[in-house]
Amino acid sequence: MKPVFLITLFAAMLLSSSLFAQDMILKKNNELIKCKIKEIGLDEIKYSLPEYSQDVIFSIDKDDIDKIIFENGKEMEFQKNMTNPENYKENKKNILKIDFLSPLTGNTTFAYERSLRPGRSMEASLGIIGLGNNIDDENAGGAFLKVGYKFIKDPDFYLRGMRYAHILKGGYIKPEIAFGFFSRDVWRYNYDPYSSYYDYQTSRSEVFSGTLQLIFGKQWVFDNAFAVDLYAGVGYGFSSENTGNDYYYNNSGYHYGYMIADNSFPISFSSGLKIGYLFK
Repeated sequence: MKPVFLITLFAAMLLSSSLFAQDMILKKNNELIKCKIKEIGLDEIKYSLPEYSQDVIFSIDKDDIDKIIFENGKEMEFQKNMTNPENYKENKKNILKIDFLSPLTGNTTFAYERSLRPGRSMEASLGIIGLGNNIDDENAGGAFLKVGYKFIKDPDFYLRGMRYAHILKGGYIKPEIAFGFFSRDVWRYNYDPYSSYYDYQTSRSEVFSGTLQLIFGKQWVFDNAFAVDLYAGVGYGFSSENTGNDYYYNNSGYHYGYMIADNSFPISFSSGLKIGYLFK
């Protein structure tokens, strides 16, 4: 009888071990739940606890879980639908844009934007000064460069299963830094108090400038192929342009990629309308 008793006891121990073998749920708040996973659904995880009857089933939202560690050591990680890259695999994550109205203002500006992850992207713009309408016959030539990091707005509250309509679509705020260098013709007039004579002169002015701005905008994406980006920005700026004692007839503060007020009040502005083509 003794061998039969030992076999029965060993079988009971194995059964008990299998009944109460523990998986672990690690929540995003670092809380650890030792349990037995019963079901992994589309939106929630169902589990039982060893201190309760196995007929009592608990559930937890998958968005609250960081990962599951199964009794065999395997792990399964979870992310919110809103920020899960797997939900945006079909989205094209690169856009090549042109500032649609920039050729009318003395330059042509191209931009490239790439999604880094849901809600985040990088954008760089290159403006070719002089490639466009010759404003006030200034014969300008040069370039400017802008680089920004875009934070795309997410909802004020979440619903289960919610996600971005497109990974690059929506309202955004973008801290942006820009630098530019160009030369252009300027017209001065000098007043001679002895002869009461006004003398107009033309000279070539070289200008180096820069800005640090917050850009506010909204981008629309159509059919995962075409984008429209409307934006405006405000911030600080500087310029090497100095009028001295002469009056610059055409010194408007316009620096092609942005406007900069007088150096005594270094505020800057920008705005534009970009259109773009999406690609993988």
